[in-house]
Amino acid sequence: MNDQKVKLDQFDEWLKDDSDVAALVMRQWLEPVEGKDAVIFPPTYAKPKPSRDNPIPMKKEDEENWLGYNIDRFKDGTSVCQIDSVGSQANRMEPIFKREEYKHLVPQVIIKAGERQIHLLDAGHRAADAIVRFSSLDSDLYKAFLAWQDEGNAEPLARIAPTSIVFGSWDSRATHAKLPRVVRSVIRAFNVEMLHRSAQYSTIAGEILKGGDAEVTTEGTEAKLGLAHVPAPWTHGGVKVLQEIRREVTVNLEAIRKLGAPRKRDDTLELRRYILGLALVSVTARQETSLREGCQLVPDPDRPCDSKLVTHDGRRRDFAVPPDQAVAYATASARMFGVEQPQTTAQFDIKLAKDVRSLSEDDRKKLLRQGPVTWEAIEQLAKKSPKKGKGKDAAPETEA
Repeated sequence: MNDQKVKLDQFDEWLKDDSDVAALVMRQWLEPVEGKDAVIFPPTYAKPKPSRDNPIPMKKEDEENWLGYNIDRFKDGTSVCQIDSVGSQANRMEPIFKREEYKHLVPQVIIKAGERQIHLLDAGHRAADAIVRFSSLDSDLYKAFLAWQDEGNAEPLARIAPTSIVFGSWDSRATHAKLPRVVRSVIRAFNVEMLHRSAQYSTIAGEILKGGDAEVTTEGTEAKLGLAHVPAPWTHGGVKVLQEIRREVTVNLEAIRKLGAPRKRDDTLELRRYILGLALVSVTARQETSLREGCQLVPDPDRPCDSKLVTHDGRRRDFAVPPDQAVAYATASARMFGVEQPQTTAQFDIKLAKDVRSLSEDDRKKLLRQGPVTWEAIEQLAKKSPKKGKGKDAAPETEA
């Protein structure tokens, strides 16, 4: 669709402060590339331990059978297995805007760290990531987070890192500004049976070294060097899905309506249109299918995607935005908003990061919360709280 023919006001009813529309939601059914009855491999996690942040202990049954999968089992015998978390889905969807057909929609910000070049769209915590905090972008983004925190003004952040609004961000170490996710996506499998597998690493080098059979062991120097036969019995072997695999997506229109711009009403509307356009592209674009080794999922051709517009009183009606319409709307709204590509590459300051790391915990907190992290800020901090000696409590080194 030609963006010249797009009606920029077609979704404005959703963006008005008094809109009765809460969200656009989507359910998409998936299946393994090998077929619906194939075994798939969920992500594995370290065994959780009760803590202040996570005080709920595991069920005894789950603890005894723990193999690393996130599976909740219920009294009626049903179960739900997490296949891809909200955070993981966001980190897969955000790089969509590096694709040639979408890259004009957002600034393509590159941060250079030595010989490496990191795209901001690949940073796990987006604009609040450490790769940004210790770069030449920090000052601008610190001010952008403050503008949102203090004034509800999201325009500065949208000019640099609009996907930090679309997929949410939390500047937890500095301004404490938090932007809720506009787009939320998660993949779960319903009613699963856990499988196991056994394997053994066999070594030719170890046999040659021993002049015959190599040792069979999981420990010691030879095992670590690959010079022993290493067994791996009865480990996680994936899950068999007895019911369905479902991706659930929400475009939170309330979150978009909270976004403001500083000058006049038209600026706020343009900002909201722009963020909505990016959100629509992110949920309608072709998604990454290969989630991890042994887990490649594609849409179920027998169950078409179900999209609904949900109002505040719970009413639902069918409403689907075709991918080409989403791109056309996003392109027109990005042009109206005035998206610009950066002219320079930001620089990551390795020495700055190391010096901040060497500060005491109290000084680090003071530094991060008082403003952008710069050499001048470290020098001022050192003058206010001089330290003696070496080590983590020593005053940071500063550049001349």
